[in-house]
Amino acid sequence: MRSITKLYGMAACAAWLCVLAPGFARAELPVVPVQVVRTWPHDPHAFTEGLFLRDGVLYESTGLQGQSAIRAEDLQTGRVLRSVAIPPELFGEGIVAWKDQLISVTWQGGTGFRWSLANFHRLGEFHYDGEGWGLTEDGRNIILSDGTPVLRFLDPLALKVVRRLTVTADGQPVERLNELEFVKGEILANIWMTDRIARIDPTSGKVKGWIDLGALVRRIGSTDPDAVPNGIAYDSARNRLFVTGKDWPLLFEVRVPGVTGRP
Repeated sequence: MRSITKLYGMAACAAWLCVLAPGFARAELPVVPVQVVRTWPHDPHAFTEGLFLRDGVLYESTGLQGQSAIRAEDLQTGRVLRSVAIPPELFGEGIVAWKDQLISVTWQGGTGFRWSLANFHRLGEFHYDGEGWGLTEDGRNIILSDGTPVLRFLDPLALKVVRRLTVTADGQPVERLNELEFVKGEILANIWMTDRIARIDPTSGKVKGWIDLGALVRRIGSTDPDAVPNGIAYDSARNRLFVTGKDWPLLFEVRVPGVTGRP
């Protein structure tokens, strides 16, 4: 999301990090570290908010007011193939593809947009209550996170809520669900300001386990507190999973035992 210094006291953040820390009372949920398959270039000035892969092209949305944009990028080189700016008064957030369209949301504006996936021509806008953080789709609905433990399932045509799902880990609600990706029947969600991705059962909302990105964070070695992991993209055709973070110079292709990855 955005700068932690603007939204949360450090004490509140520390308390939540303790909930996700190994050795805490909820540590019985499995924690699996990623295995790096290879790295790809990534714009070190891209404040990543949304990410997905479609037909070999990487689509990325970036945040920050006056700097937010949606881009199509060449996976091999990181070169921007085309881009469109979000209105400067808005803070860009999650994106998802639905058929021949790209759907995007904004942080506090309560405004989302429909774009042509082919040329980023704006087709229209829609509105929702509360904040917009991450987006994905399960083949039937668009799934929206808003920083709370509740995911909203939207009808892809009307973009209205048809179902809500509360996400819990060991019976406790999971706050700060951020960027989303639907992978093999699970919802993967970055947990903002942590090194963890939650594996969520889309029926019950229960977290099945955690994916640990700590090794990638250490490899990046950023001293910027806002340069947190954010961005998950899945290539279903080749069974590849990609992750990155805000202002990270690398996109990581990773293997996650028990979830996905090359054999």
